[in-house]
Amino acid sequence: MMERHMKKKNLLQIIIQAGLLICLSGCSAIAGVMPGDSTSQVLESKIPRAEVGLVGEDDLVQLASDNRVFALDLYHQLEAREGNLFYSPFSISSALAMTYAGAEGKTAEEMAEVFHFLMEEDRLHPAFNALDQYLESLAAQEIPDDMGEAFQLNIANAIWGQKDFHFESDFLDTLAANYGAGLRLLDYVLEPEKSRLKINDWVSDQTKERIQNLIPQGAINSDTRLVLSNAIYFKATWLESFEESLTEDGVFYGLGGEEIITPMMSLSSDASFPYYQGDGLQVVELPYLGGQVSMLVLMPEQGQFSGFEESLNAENLDQIIGNLAYQPMYLNFPKFEFETEISLANILAEMGMPSAFSDAADFSGMTGTRDLFISDVFHKAFVSVDEEGTEAAAATAVLMELTSAPENPIRLVVDRPFLFLVRDTQTNSILFMGRVVKP
Repeated sequence: MMERHMKKKNLLQIIIQAGLLICLSGCSAIAGVMPGDSTSQVLESKIPRAEVGLVGEDDLVQLASDNRVFALDLYHQLEAREGNLFYSPFSISSALAMTYAGAEGKTAEEMAEVFHFLMEEDRLHPAFNALDQYLESLAAQEIPDDMGEAFQLNIANAIWGQKDFHFESDFLDTLAANYGAGLRLLDYVLEPEKSRLKINDWVSDQTKERIQNLIPQGAINSDTRLVLSNAIYFKATWLESFEESLTEDGVFYGLGGEEIITPMMSLSSDASFPYYQGDGLQVVELPYLGGQVSMLVLMPEQGQFSGFEESLNAENLDQIIGNLAYQPMYLNFPKFEFETEISLANILAEMGMPSAFSDAADFSGMTGTRDLFISDVFHKAFVSVDEEGTEAAAATAVLMELTSAPENPIRLVVDRPFLFLVRDTQTNSILFMGRVVKP
């Protein structure tokens, strides 16, 4: 967390689960705060969650495109970290968009620049609402019982405010209408630890217990006034499942060429997948049941991974996706499971929004006064990939058609570092993104 001497501001914390937490803090005195029940009350806006029919497809495509740019920008800030990496750019953007709804002046301008919020707010927040509800609707698709477990995607937002502290009704209405988030009242002043545990329990529930202890001990204190949280849980079955009986130990070559023994899954049949090969890169897209969400795997040649990840941007990612064509193949793919935990405060400040984390912060759209700043943004994400499919938590419409396939299937062995992302193929929204350098 950034060091600062804040004597005037209340603490805003943001939590994202894959899990994400944003904490806002300050020092404003609160009159009439009394000890009492730690059970949170919910102060609901009278505004219901908005219908999505009035949002145009162009706004959805624009939002998804802007979020892809942010996803790659953030990746380049994180790529220097050692080891595997996994995060949810959609979850991070959603939580910060809720915060952006209360930002004003230079603070809002910097946030818009970092997150590529290019639309006016009267279009931006409804677009988030429409995209959120569209993505969740994918889980309602009917899948035959004999094909595997149904697709699961749960996206949840919540705001947690200090009881007896004033929040602007327009801010609460925006979050209720576009993010389905009611204000849950806690007592940070007298019960900061109980408040932390309550929010962590909510995160755990929303992510099927995959994200535990998102907010570290001590992150919430008596100066905290508002916490915004976003949770996303994803579980899906491969359209072409790997046969568990064929999984056996194989060699995965690490960044330095070292041999790592790891379980490698296999497909015995010559199933066809969207595939691209060129410029020292192999790319395969593995669809999930329902066909609209998939995992895109990008594997550079051995020794070229660092150069590839440094050069990847939203534009050439879109070009790669546009060049995918169905190819029959025998596929070997590693099983993996890991968790990534990130404090984003310094990273987001360095990306161009330092005001939000300083005494200069202006979140007067939340409270009517400039008494809040962001103390930290916590993000934790979990991913598990096995023979049946993918489980993940964190809390441009490209249509691919079947092309004439070569007669002979290729064999693709994913046995070296690769970058992967889980995306919706209709809007090209990136739900999750990461890399595997050591399964």
